Amino acid sequence: MLTQNSPESTSPAKRERRKQARPGELLAAALDLFVEKGFAATRAEEVARRAGVSKGTLFLYFSSKEELFKAVVRDSISGHFPVWNAEFETFTGSTAGMLRQFMTLWWVRVGATKASGITKLMLSEASNFPELAAFYQQEVMAPGQALIRRILQRGVDSGEFRPIDLQYGVYSVLAPMIFLLTRKHAMGCCAGGNDDLVPEVYIAAQVDTLLNGLCRAPSSTPPSLKKTQST
Repeated sequence: MLTQNSPESTSPAKRERRKQARPGELLAAALDLFVEKGFAATRAEEVARRAGVSKGTLFLYFSSKEELFKAVVRDSISGHFPVWNAEFETFTGSTAGMLRQFMTLWWVRVGATKASGITKLMLSEASNFPELAAFYQQEVMAPGQALIRRILQRGVDSGEFRPIDLQYGVYSVLAPMIFLLTRKHAMGCCAGGNDDLVPEVYIAAQVDTLLNGLCRAPSSTPPSLKKTQST
């Protein structure tokens, strides 16, 4: 007679839990390898081996390496856009505060994670895989740019921001984030790898520049002129 705690009675449940966990384990293994080696150099059997399953098992869940890559992108980045857009809808603070929070949370949720390596991968391999480049543009770049545009438009509509060319304003927000990603995954090569750049402080400085610009307000007097006027 089987008892409730006997191996024979619990093994089917354990096998079922293992089966349900496999897609996530395969996605985690694939993300690791894609970031480490790139898309072209990563083989399906390597992903399966790292996930602890056979190559045949991998293809039960994903029909090709391309479909596996798309699933990784959806799981680690693009699948979060509904939540991020919902956060936009419910945000009640200033647009300056929203922009600051958006860029800071982007680092926490994407930039500081392994998922950030996907962007570097696309920058280096997109020309060799146009179908995946088009997928990434549709799944990540387009909705990301749309969300940034909504933030900037909110600021213009509320009168917090002056009217700007929103199409190019989006790139002003994207540029510092892309810099951080390329710097991180190039191990600092040609980007001051030995300095003490702190991503969170860098982002705060970029937000300050975006919001305030580099020029003084017309009514203010530069310190050099004040010194001259006082003598």
